[in-house]
Amino acid sequence: MSLALTDLLRHPVVQAPMAGGVAVPQLAAAVSEAGGLGFLAAGYKTADGMYQEIKQLRGLTGFAFGVNVFMPQPETPDPAAVGVYAHQLAGEAPWYDTELGDPDRGRDDGYDAKLAVLLDNPVPVVSFHFGVPSRDVLDALRRAGTFTLATATTPDEARAVEEAGADAVIAQGVEAGGHQGTHRDDPETEGSGIGLLSLISQVREAVGIPVVAAGGIMHGSQIAAVLAAGASAAQLGTAFLATHESGAHTLHKQALTNPLYARTELTRAFSGRPARALVNRFLREHGPYAPAAYPDVHHLTAPLRKAAAAAGDPQGMALWAGQGHRMARELPAGQLVEVLAAELTATRTALSAGGAR
Repeated sequence: MSLALTDLLRHPVVQAPMAGGVAVPQLAAAVSEAGGLGFLAAGYKTADGMYQEIKQLRGLTGFAFGVNVFMPQPETPDPAAVGVYAHQLAGEAPWYDTELGDPDRGRDDGYDAKLAVLLDNPVPVVSFHFGVPSRDVLDALRRAGTFTLATATTPDEARAVEEAGADAVIAQGVEAGGHQGTHRDDPETEGSGIGLLSLISQVREAVGIPVVAAGGIMHGSQIAAVLAAGASAAQLGTAFLATHESGAHTLHKQALTNPLYARTELTRAFSGRPARALVNRFLREHGPYAPAAYPDVHHLTAPLRKAAAAAGDPQGMALWAGQGHRMARELPAGQLVEVLAAELTATRTALSAGGAR
């Protein structure tokens, strides 16, 4: 791992920046205090909302942390398909006593305003999802003293991250919960995601910058595996979703280990972009018809998801989860970091002892 990032971590554990109210300052602070790297999610927030959370987090910990930013999205190739999907969802609105959202609420997620805040008030680490910034942006963040990363789901995307000048790449395997961080949402590549261990090896051959592994990691033994495969650290999302400090809805936390939700699928049902969630009624009924239209579909379904949560109905919520969700542990986040570190040490010790025989 590059010295700059190594200095920020006592344990090779990064808390994924889960958007939608999950990665709150209390969660990020607990992870950083325990020796990992806590993250805030700027996605779906205003620039001022992001800034206020950064201020709150700084009041909770003096340790390093990161902020994740969504890249602006191109125009939807087929806007008419969004209207068709809205018609498909028409029955959901009266069921939850709400209205569908406005699909035209914006495509850039306040990107420029958020960058301005992060340059005026630098944070230790910034990561990017759904693409990679220009070299000018990454150079400006580096001059401000910020370590930068961007997500990649293929070796080609990893090369783009390195060529743009990022300090490290997050290799996100298909096992990951929530949105796949593909740089371009191409329906023709549907179902062609790469498993994490294979992706790490391919990315390591493609680039020379450090690799942070993400996707389905729930246990210290899995952290040991990705480090052995060539990653410098592991990023965990679903594992921290169930912790006490997580801002996830109680029904979402409970669903992770509820036998009723036996599996996950990649779906466009909730946002218009491939994202892994627990299979529930909404996903089953609407997933096959959802168009490739992010963030239009996200805006369209947002009131439905909020109303379902308020009504206590997880069958209408976006229950983001990675493939290892059944291994979730309901612990304080700091304790989870310590448990993961102990499991990592135990795995390494066992492997070393086995090799010495």
